[in-house]
Amino acid sequence: MKRRKQPDFCGRVNRREFLGTVGGGFPALALTGLLSGEGFFKEAFGSSANPLAARPPMVKGKAKSVIFLFMYGGPSHIDTFDYKPEMVGMDGKTISVKTFGRGGKKNEGRIVEPKWKFKPYGQCGKYVSDLFPHVGGCVDDIAFLHSMTADSPIHGSALLMMNSGSLISGHPSLGSWVNYGLGSVNQNLPGYVVMLDQSGGPISGAKNWTSGFMPASYQGTVFRSQGSPILNLEHVEGMPAPEQRLLIDSLNHLNAGHLSPRFDNTNLSARIASYELAYRMQATAPEAIAVEEESEETRALYGMDRKETADFGRKCLLARRLVERGTRFIQIYSGGAHNDQNWDAHGDLETNHNRHAGATDKPIAGLLMDLKRRGMLEDTLVVWGGEFGRQPTAEYEKGTGRDHNSYGFTMWMAGGGVKGGVSVGQTDELGSMAVENRFHVKNLHATILSLMGLDPNELSFFFGGLDHKLVGVEGADPIREVMA
Repeated sequence: MKRRKQPDFCGRVNRREFLGTVGGGFPALALTGLLSGEGFFKEAFGSSANPLAARPPMVKGKAKSVIFLFMYGGPSHIDTFDYKPEMVGMDGKTISVKTFGRGGKKNEGRIVEPKWKFKPYGQCGKYVSDLFPHVGGCVDDIAFLHSMTADSPIHGSALLMMNSGSLISGHPSLGSWVNYGLGSVNQNLPGYVVMLDQSGGPISGAKNWTSGFMPASYQGTVFRSQGSPILNLEHVEGMPAPEQRLLIDSLNHLNAGHLSPRFDNTNLSARIASYELAYRMQATAPEAIAVEEESEETRALYGMDRKETADFGRKCLLARRLVERGTRFIQIYSGGAHNDQNWDAHGDLETNHNRHAGATDKPIAGLLMDLKRRGMLEDTLVVWGGEFGRQPTAEYEKGTGRDHNSYGFTMWMAGGGVKGGVSVGQTDELGSMAVENRFHVKNLHATILSLMGLDPNELSFFFGGLDHKLVGVEGADPIREVMA
């Protein structure tokens, strides 16, 4: 079963193509009915013609939503979740080890042994460093992937790879693929929400949550966790709601008149849809982000009662509220644009990771515990990780900083059909590269899609003469070892 956009060949549209693209065949008429809320479009063509209408899964999957906790900059796996006791006592020794990072390819380096102690947690006895004591308490619900690999050790391209499966910009992001395959459950909220770090967004910005060559309606919507969730969403002062409704209907009708049945204009279509969604969100979004309605105990669980954890905790709590209201895909960034504001520890590893782990550990554990006690962890997939890991050796002659490492790093998943208390894959004794059950980013994407009920090797979108897939035309297998 494929879900793809059918091509228009030489101006002729066959029966299958007509049924597949009927939403674009009569845009002026159809959009007027859809966006005015009169129900004409649904009655005439069925709800499936709405690109964001909820659709049944392609295969059996337990997850209904994804919360991707993105540690931008590259957290050090050997200082967090990949226990390397062999490194203890090796600090400062120069050894032969092949590395490839920002500093280029090297054949030797000075060892920086893990700076935090590890201890076992949970019934599974998983070793976790002192950076994440709260997450350590949740290990029996987590599946750790210790042998992740990526194609690039450079932030920009590695971010694109992790977010879209490609080193080159312009490809749809993971959240866009999820919404394209499953649609949105709640038509009053975006199906794909992105929350940035308080210090700013990652390098390349919106390219990380773009819909690429898909219709623009599938792109991510940047949410703010405080105040108005989206800028310029407030009601116009002095304008009654009926007047505003009439204005939007008029704009939509005029814009729809510029759409052509023969040529796609997804940006214009998305603008029309965004006006309507914004109108509905004026009533629904403020309620969705009203975390102040949560109990004091719940807010404290997420760390909202402490300055260092309040911001990320608020975003995690907001993510839970959005999942409750049907949002399919939520991505929360820890780390801003500059090195001292993200996990990119080239200089002082201890100061960097103490700061960022300290801001995220309690909120992440709070999210997992809150989802579990509400019975939501079963169908909510939580993913943690960055664009790559860090090397076991120092980048500079002095200091504790580590360079980028795409040869082997750790990510983890919880809930949504994932086995808890398991660890899959392994890096070498120094954590420099994956040596057992090597998994590529595409395998991670295939796993997420499979858990969401989408076949990663069948879900495709026709563009430029090719059926594009998130996992590439060659396909990729999900990581069965972590799937319940």
